[in-house]
Amino acid sequence: MKFAYLLALIGLLAMTSILLYGFIIGDFTGEGGMLLSMPWGIVSMVDLYVGFVLFSGWIWFRETSIWRAAIWTLLMMVLGFWAGSLYVIVALWTSRGEWGRFWMGQRWPRN
Repeated sequence: MKFAYLLALIGLLAMTSILLYGFIIGDFTGEGGMLLSMPWGIVSMVDLYVGFVLFSGWIWFRETSIWRAAIWTLLMMVLGFWAGSLYVIVALWTSRGEWGRFWMGQRWPRN
């Protein structure tokens, strides 16, 4: 579980760094428009959002609060796997070392 936590933390730090770089150095609207004008840019965006939807499905399964699941899903759609990495860190922290609880959240029968 420590390795998973470390991996999620590295992901969060990497995403934080690259998002800051992109927003500070890049031109979000100009470069985004260019990206979406290319076939592989469109493929990449569809691939990315399919991943967001699948990851959000796990969030909806795990969470018992509709509002909490909706907020995490919104964060996922806007901030990408920065939010996904943060969600994994929170899920690992609250699972108290039990993998079943990590994957199933409040649905874990030992709660």
